[in-house]
Amino acid sequence: MPAFCRDCLTETDPAQQRCTACGRPRVLSHPELFDLSIAHMDCDAFYASVEKRDDPSLQGKPVIIGGGRRGVVSTACYVARIRGVRSAMPMFQALKLCPDAVIVKPRMNVYVEVSKQIRTIMQELTPDIEPLSLDEAFLDLGGTQRLHGAPPAIMLARLIKRMSTELGVTGSIGLSHNKFLAKVASDLDKPRGFSVIGQTETADFLHNKSVRLIWGVGQAAQTSLERAGIRTFSDLLRWERTDLATRFGAMGERLWHLARGQDHRRVNARAPIKSISKETTFFEDTGDLDILDGHLWRLSEQVSDRAKARALAGRIVTLKLKRADHAILTRRLALRDSTQLADVIYRTARALMDPMADRAPFRLIGIGLSDLLNEDGADLSGDLLDPDARRRSSAERATDEIRRKFGKEAIRKGRALR
Repeated sequence: MPAFCRDCLTETDPAQQRCTACGRPRVLSHPELFDLSIAHMDCDAFYASVEKRDDPSLQGKPVIIGGGRRGVVSTACYVARIRGVRSAMPMFQALKLCPDAVIVKPRMNVYVEVSKQIRTIMQELTPDIEPLSLDEAFLDLGGTQRLHGAPPAIMLARLIKRMSTELGVTGSIGLSHNKFLAKVASDLDKPRGFSVIGQTETADFLHNKSVRLIWGVGQAAQTSLERAGIRTFSDLLRWERTDLATRFGAMGERLWHLARGQDHRRVNARAPIKSISKETTFFEDTGDLDILDGHLWRLSEQVSDRAKARALAGRIVTLKLKRADHAILTRRLALRDSTQLADVIYRTARALMDPMADRAPFRLIGIGLSDLLNEDGADLSGDLLDPDARRRSSAERATDEIRRKFGKEAIRKGRALR
């Protein structure tokens, strides 16, 4: 049976509990270990890991990344997770579970930079990388063994080792014969895990697992499945393909395949970005239009910056507001032309917000840009009903150039200071 040491990367005897070369116990063995090439890499508590790297005083402490007491948890280190803290949990609830936690505000610019460094290391292994977020991605290392002189499994272990030694962050690997199972595998042994699901064991592995294992099946979908008596993969196997498709539409077709461990999606290095969004939760509920307007501009600017950085433009602007009673209000407007300008995004969102002002106070505000396409042809026609639109567009492009040369804080709009 193939086996290697995850510390020294030496092929070793799988019958031994420790590596025959370095004596360490992290030996990985599996009958198909050197035959599989589809992987999912997921960093371990990425934001918290970066913060502990940059501030050694945080080592060993429960760390929560997020806003103030009225915010939500972005992520938490594993010390805090042991206490029950989870991503997207309201901060007040997290602090009840873990009152001694150290709260750290997110530093997105730092996380983005570390993510780019991880991506650079990945690109030395394969060009077939499909990012899912800053801290996770699918990789296809098929056909790379001849190039690297080692099977994909060893190269993936080398990736994780380099991330730890060069960047100070850790990650977990899931290795399998398709994307679905690779992602499932990466969650089996976190943190610092490396799990393998081979073809011959797929049916037995999935048999009694909950359908909650399926990525993308949210609470609403789970409820629908449970109403149909489907809680496990073995329940799914009892359904005919046509019956699943009739009952659940396109999702039913996908479920039929996943129940059998089948996923024919390729690792797509050019997977399209469907939307760009930013939101913020207030420390205190507010109905103050000046405060809301200031946040609206800053969020519009951040969405615009991301669109410009990716050479994208969008045709649909979405406004999201969460009331004090947690009710979520969403409004969207389709533009005549696609845009990437903060000014256009802001003015559209403000027009959507004004009619809802009487439903304040709000605890969260968010902006989204969707129906994305290449920036070519965006913001060209202007607005015949707004003769100043072209002037504001030119001013924004000039502002972008100043910020590019002298930093993002070099120039700011007055409304952003509210």
